[in-house]
Amino acid sequence: MSTVNLPFTEKTLCYLEEHIPELADAAFKQAYWQALAAGSSVLEVENGTIVEVFPDGTRQFVKQIDPATPVTPGQKRVAA
Repeated sequence: MSTVNLPFTEKTLCYLEEHIPELADAAFKQAYWQALAAGSSVLEVENGTIVEVFPDGTRQFVKQIDPATPVTPGQKRVAA
């Protein structure tokens, strides 16, 4: 099996980086549904609580959590 080495330009890398969020979203959704289809449960955050979702659609409260911290896309964390 041969591989093709394409030259990566700055423009190419920027284009690919711009699509990381949508690729991650698609991968997350696929893993979520695959887990349920395999008979496993998944955890979700819902209105400040963690709930366990089962393949039959039932939900079970797990834990109350702190409110989400708002973050602006592209914002960098600054050490205090």
